[in-house]
Amino acid sequence: MKQIVMLSGKGGTGKTSITASLARVATEPKVIVDADVDAANMAILLPGDDEQWRPFFAGTRAVIDYEACINCMTCVWECPFKAIRESKDFRPVVDEFDCEGCGVCSQVCPTNAFSFKPHQAGTWTVRDTKWGPLVHAALNVGEDNSGKLVAQVRQEGRAQAAKTGADYVLIDGPPGIGCPVHAALGGTDLVIAVTEPGVSAQHDLNRLLDLAGWFKIPAAIILNKADLDPKAAQNLLKTAEDKGAKVVAKIPFMPEVPMALSKGIPLIEVPGMQEILGNCWQEIKELV
Repeated sequence: MKQIVMLSGKGGTGKTSITASLARVATEPKVIVDADVDAANMAILLPGDDEQWRPFFAGTRAVIDYEACINCMTCVWECPFKAIRESKDFRPVVDEFDCEGCGVCSQVCPTNAFSFKPHQAGTWTVRDTKWGPLVHAALNVGEDNSGKLVAQVRQEGRAQAAKTGADYVLIDGPPGIGCPVHAALGGTDLVIAVTEPGVSAQHDLNRLLDLAGWFKIPAAIILNKADLDPKAAQNLLKTAEDKGAKVVAKIPFMPEVPMALSKGIPLIEVPGMQEILGNCWQEIKELV
């Protein structure tokens, strides 16, 4: 079982659309993982039936035992995140959105009125699609993405692959190069960087390829909208050559693509895309 992660550095390069299309053209048994939990939308492109949504817990939140509380307000004064406030009836109240579960309140409380409960930060599920199981998730509003939910969906993806005998786990990773990306690419067999001609994309591609190199994971490149800026495209190709990343596909800019996606039409149904992405998948398989 090989794990392939699709990353971009810069957002908006077409990573998710291309990943969903590769999932459609790949005939081998596979599991798809949507690790972009901040804005998971792979499920829009791969319809199917979801199992029951399961809670994801990360961190803790303070809970006040008002039987023990003497309303001294020490916790209100000492909370470093200002997450405990005095209510209109002169009692301390915890704001769960601001509470970080740091434990200062429990240390300063003279009556030990504080305890901590697990905090539900999101949910995740497995979808049954005709292209294979899709593991996807959603963070709750206002929650931080530390990478723990990414690790959770990846773990379930591997479990689904073992259960179904899948040859590949295809991971749609988050943008950037921060902690969620580290959680998405650690232990994978290949990084595919989806990029586009432009200054921002060039900068982020450099950082992404350096990150893959630090993890000692081979990388390849899909150059999307390749003909929009020939000079910028050449710079990207030079970067790929310098860093030893093979270019597995060059996709031209097609106005039909955003029109199709806005109507829910799969990318591979745009004329010419089936062949481009089919060849791209063959190139990817040769690298793993």
